[in-house]
Amino acid sequence: MADQDNNSTPAHRQFSSPMLDGPDRAPSRAMLHPVGFSNEDFQKSIVGIASTWSMVTPCNMHIDRLAKEACKGVDGAGGKSIEFNTITISDGISMGTEGMKYSLVSREVIADSIETVVGCEGMDGFVAIGGCDKNMPACVMAMARMNRPSVFVYGGTIKPGCFEGKDVDIVSVFEAVGQHSAGKITDAELDGVTETAIPGPGSCGGMYTANTMASAIEAMGMSLPNSSAQAAVSDEKMMDSHDAGAAVMNLINNNIRPRDIMTKKAFENAITIVTVLGGSTNAVLHLIAMASAAGVDLSIDDFTRIGEKTPLLADLKPSGANVMMKLVDIGGTTPLMKMLLDRGLLHGDCMTVTGKTLAENLAKVDAKYPEGQTVIRDFDNPVKKDGHLVILYGNLAPEGAVAKLTGKEGLFFEGNAKVYESEDLAMKSILAGDIVKGDIVVIRREGPKGGPGMREMLGPTGAIMGAGLGNDVALITDGRFSGGSHGFVIGHITPEAHVGGPLALVENGDKISIDAEKREINLHISDEEMAERKKNWVKPEPRYTRGVLAKYAKLCNSASKGGVTDDDCGDV
Repeated sequence: MADQDNNSTPAHRQFSSPMLDGPDRAPSRAMLHPVGFSNEDFQKSIVGIASTWSMVTPCNMHIDRLAKEACKGVDGAGGKSIEFNTITISDGISMGTEGMKYSLVSREVIADSIETVVGCEGMDGFVAIGGCDKNMPACVMAMARMNRPSVFVYGGTIKPGCFEGKDVDIVSVFEAVGQHSAGKITDAELDGVTETAIPGPGSCGGMYTANTMASAIEAMGMSLPNSSAQAAVSDEKMMDSHDAGAAVMNLINNNIRPRDIMTKKAFENAITIVTVLGGSTNAVLHLIAMASAAGVDLSIDDFTRIGEKTPLLADLKPSGANVMMKLVDIGGTTPLMKMLLDRGLLHGDCMTVTGKTLAENLAKVDAKYPEGQTVIRDFDNPVKKDGHLVILYGNLAPEGAVAKLTGKEGLFFEGNAKVYESEDLAMKSILAGDIVKGDIVVIRREGPKGGPGMREMLGPTGAIMGAGLGNDVALITDGRFSGGSHGFVIGHITPEAHVGGPLALVENGDKISIDAEKREINLHISDEEMAERKKNWVKPEPRYTRGVLAKYAKLCNSASKGGVTDDDCGDV
């Protein structure tokens, strides 16, 4: 990993010193006068506001307003803000299509773009505001790479829709598709769910990937307290954005940088929160990618280690009953973190973007929720006594695989393989009613290199659940899952099929077993048969040979290492 520390303090200044002083910088000053700089502004710290605003998705459609508040926070604290944009994509819109292959790729593009602007313009620090799955870890990856004082702001969760008296969200729509295909709901009911599921701005409303990553980033110390548990449209979120601007100025003045905050213990805090909340399997992929950017040694086995001592306490969608707004309404994440700190499950001495330690941030927080709430269970009555993120090994996944098993799905599944070379082919088969009790749906060539881009399988998992087969069918893939997926599903199988991993050798009818207690996933054929199939295997041609997908396929590493593109760029 290239060390950006030298770039963090250009030779002509320190962080809180004038950015553009000296006669030789006159051209730079001339360029900045038209965008609103006064002569006095050149004596201030210059702070970027990286906005992921876009009308591509409701997750980010309000972030322009949050960015303006962050600018006010910087300017009010004595700095000079410069707002700039980067891209975002929508998983919910592209899910199940060829376009979804760009989703994980966008994480790398966004991280690269923020690094490019901050580095090129010589900013002293920055605030980054993310609202959807990939732009959130991307923002933090850029922070770790640049190692300049910075604060992450979560755009906030959406308020739930309502259909026939029940909370509904985007996952409700995917599952309704399966119900409709199985003849369980009418056209009018499908339309009703579709029309009410997304009532306005904000990220998907369960403990899906966006809310998972927001919670993890807060626990890591890279966003302000409770930033992860606020409604997208609320006074609290506007204040959070304003305060982030002021906070980054404090970090600049005290020379507190991301790598001072993003330590191994901070990542352990993040894993703990993800585990307690029942977060998305994507947290494994993204936290490892963020750790890689920060130079922290984090592996998939750390999730097992921490999960062994950490209970699942949250009853949140998709596996549970409640939407994220229910957690917001009872006080958010800070009471939960205080509970965990009091029990020794969090490292309280970790520095945070407030300039204080986690323990100092939580010192005045009550470690309890209101009586009668059903969102966060007591430690003596957990949803599951240990972690739900299960790392599996075996002859089908010698480098690991990731499952989200809350205990409701069962702990063992054995069945016969039905093999598909893409998500699209599997989806057609599921909707056609070809999948029956006891099947294990195998979707391969959807890994980082094979897809390329490691698509999420929310369509197939939603269709299986909607058809009422959630307890009777398993699904395994070298792709990944949406945070909204649930059921007996295993993803991130490595090595992936495209590079000759064992998943490439599975044939229709093969027996496969998944044992959550032993943490094993195995293909039941002999070693001799496995070797013969391997000898006869021919590597498929890449699906893309030019453009961003081809570049990603060429540069990315394994899902077990985060699927990042800058893992080993030293040898050029």
